[in-house]
Amino acid sequence: MEKVNEFNLDLAFHPGETLAEKLEEMNMGAKEFAVRTGKPEKTITAILNGTSAITPDMAVLFEDVLHIPARFWLKRQYEYDEYVAREKRVKVIELAKDWARAFPYAEMAKLGWVIPTNKIEEKVTALFKYFQLGSAESWENYFYGQQLKVAFRISLHNTKSPHALSAWIRQGEIQATQIEAPSYNPSRFQKTLVHIKSLMAEHPAGFFEKLQALCLDCGVKVIYTPCIQKAPISGATRWINDHPVIQLTGRYNQNDRFWFTFFHEVGHILLHGKKDIFLEDIEYSDLDKAKEKEADDFAIKWTFSEEEEAEVLAHDEITEEAIKAFAKRFVTHPGIIIGRLQKKEIIPYSVGRNFIKKLDFR
Repeated sequence: MEKVNEFNLDLAFHPGETLAEKLEEMNMGAKEFAVRTGKPEKTITAILNGTSAITPDMAVLFEDVLHIPARFWLKRQYEYDEYVAREKRVKVIELAKDWARAFPYAEMAKLGWVIPTNKIEEKVTALFKYFQLGSAESWENYFYGQQLKVAFRISLHNTKSPHALSAWIRQGEIQATQIEAPSYNPSRFQKTLVHIKSLMAEHPAGFFEKLQALCLDCGVKVIYTPCIQKAPISGATRWINDHPVIQLTGRYNQNDRFWFTFFHEVGHILLHGKKDIFLEDIEYSDLDKAKEKEADDFAIKWTFSEEEEAEVLAHDEITEEAIKAFAKRFVTHPGIIIGRLQKKEIIPYSVGRNFIKKLDFR
């Protein structure tokens, strides 16, 4: 991201000062000028005192009386109004410095989310632009107060790291809006899960692009957003502009965790409503544990079902060859079987680690 050069006035005078000088030069008082322009004397006095603005219709009247073009007065008024507005903005930025310090800004800049800078004022401005919000208070209203529930329907107020988490969530929103997608087709998506399951079983090079393409064809956007400091999240699901969006981090960097998280998010899409947003591995006030359990059950069914697990455990000896054979028959990946058995402490973590694959999102 590049900095945008902007022209900011260091100082501006209210056009009333110039008007006062011109009237003095013409030896004309405020009352006479008011009569000549047809405006109330109190209005002219307010302009001369700098407490009222020159409007376009006034500027045209001034042009006739003073023989100074209307655009001159309007330009002076515009410059003054912009100056006042930017002075107010300086105060807003000053009040937001501590807010900006709560973000992992350096990491966000390294990822290209915001401009790199060490100046706190520039960080504040960059964060305002990043979130498309005008103040730290607006951020709190959005991410804490849920004042725009159509866009973000949960509160991050009681999470451990709301600032970092909101930055990660916002990046997913930016990525999602950059992707063109057909209308969401739930029946097509349901049928495509069989092909995605095969992709999971093979976990080939370039698996993520293949996964994105399969989902996008159904109107589902799947995006990768790396984890950032203080936001230890595995994934999230929400609807943006009538499209379901699955945002994944690849946390833990292993295929068994990744695919379980992916199918967990799919479960949210197919089982739950458009109005919900789900954050994985994060405790938040709107967390619906019943829906999380339903999504877990859905993910278990599609990755390595309980019936399949029982069949593996009933086998005489759980060897690597047996695991590979079961994985082929169940259309899953050996690493997913190993990961489940390790999580349940049925086998030690030292066994079958060669089946667990690292993630590459390129």
